Amino acid sequence: MNILLCPLSDPGFRYPAVAVGLELSRRGHAVHRLDPVPGSEEQRAFRVDRWFRQGTQQFHAVLRAAREHRAEALVTSVLAHGALLAAEVLDIPVVVLGLTTHLWPYRPGGPEEQAEPVQREWRLRETVQHYERTRESVGLAPRTGLDGLDGLAGLAGQRVLAGSGLLLRGDPALELPGAALPEGIRHVGPCWWEPPADEAELRGITAHTERIGKPVVYVHLGRSFGGNSLWPWLNATFAGGPFQAVVELGRSGDAQQAEGTDILAVRKPWMDPLVRMASVVVTNGTSAPVLSALLNGRPLVVAPAGGEQHVLAEACLRAGVAQRLQDGAEGISRALADRELPAHVHRIGDRLRRSGSEAAADFVERAVSVAPRREATPPPAPALARTPG
Repeated sequence: MNILLCPLSDPGFRYPAVAVGLELSRRGHAVHRLDPVPGSEEQRAFRVDRWFRQGTQQFHAVLRAAREHRAEALVTSVLAHGALLAAEVLDIPVVVLGLTTHLWPYRPGGPEEQAEPVQREWRLRETVQHYERTRESVGLAPRTGLDGLDGLAGLAGQRVLAGSGLLLRGDPALELPGAALPEGIRHVGPCWWEPPADEAELRGITAHTERIGKPVVYVHLGRSFGGNSLWPWLNATFAGGPFQAVVELGRSGDAQQAEGTDILAVRKPWMDPLVRMASVVVTNGTSAPVLSALLNGRPLVVAPAGGEQHVLAEACLRAGVAQRLQDGAEGISRALADRELPAHVHRIGDRLRRSGSEAAADFVERAVSVAPRREATPPPAPALARTPG
């Protein structure tokens, strides 16, 4: 079958789609990837920081690519509403790759949360409202059944955003104990892939850390959402203390490293080799560093700055794989001295390593097999020939 990968372009969204695509290709399917022209408005439409602005451009890009490749199914990212709508127009399945944990409301009747239900409902309502605006912008009628108590902030809203299925990349142990996921949403494992490390760059980083000679802490910075930066803590903690830090700047701004600190700031498209050389991983609570730490058996220290980071950070604390960031190097030392952390990390990490990308690929195959039989997506109409002059 023909599969089109059309994820958001940021590594945390694109890499899982590549992992699923490689597994589907290994099984003999034809896998294509939407490839916008670099620097084009179409390419910008797939950046996660523009998901709420350019759903219309996403829609037209996916529609064009799906027709070009005669796609029988799409694999996309949560928040890529243009891909959901293109699949609807083409009448083909669309499988949505989510983050590590569930961000919207659980099924009713489960355990009570304190503040989270309001945040989950608000997050879902805002997302569905954007989806509806994008529907309108591409000329599709509003969805029915999105009003009332089970509407924008309920199960009906989640069914709309899940496509043929929303696949979470974490482990059930990271969800609220006793909570049940809504229909169509399930865990499939990490779908982990990243490009191989540049050997020369990795040798340079290794030589630097060996020259300093202190235990390495890997720090992965996410968006600060206008809140507090980790840089004051980094500069205080790694100024002559017992540890050194390799800091991945990620989606944050420029490094604010103080002079004389044992900090190496980098921007790399890979992190696994750096996580493996570290004793502990410090993160704001984004999916990629949390999954890499668990897959590589490293305990976590979490410091959420905003958005969905709070959900995953709290999940890691509940599951016993993380400690909360505290002042100075003592917090790192306490995390390393905690005898229970490694057992929880290895238990969840073992399950994640066994998951791979197979369950996600299985789901894509099933989504196509149960879809009504139809002709493959028709190719685009031929372009009109231009006359000279």
